[in-house]
Amino acid sequence: VQLQASGGGLEQAGGSLRLSCAASGRTSSGRPLSVYDMEWYRQAPGKERELVAGISRTGNRSYYADSVKGRFTISRDNAKSTVYLQMNSLNPEATAIYYCAARLVATAQAMGVTSRVDYWGQGTLVTVSS
Repeated sequence: VQLQASGGGLEQAGGSLRLSCAASGRTSSGRPLSVYDMEWYRQAPGKERELVAGISRTGNRSYYADSVKGRFTISRDNAKSTVYLQMNSLNPEATAIYYCAARLVATAQAMGVTSRVDYWGQGTLVTVSS
């Protein structure tokens, strides 16, 4: 399966961006992407990749890094095989490459664990100016 992330760009501090991640193709498991938990990660220059937000396969549960709680919202549309990340009140610390990810294992222990990710998107660059 291919995950195509889009929506990144240059934004001023305090502004908003909406990232999208569209999936296409077949999974190696043979199961539809709608049964995968989806996550957004980001990686800033010189830093490790970190979890930003995640959402369960049905969309009834979401979780966020403390640094983005109350400002970012993750959602998904399984009919469109797309996951979104609405980012409000952006600050320069949000500058990073954002990656979407799909994970079949849906345990609490797997949340935010990069080694448990089955598919990665190619990343979209978000730059927030002060």
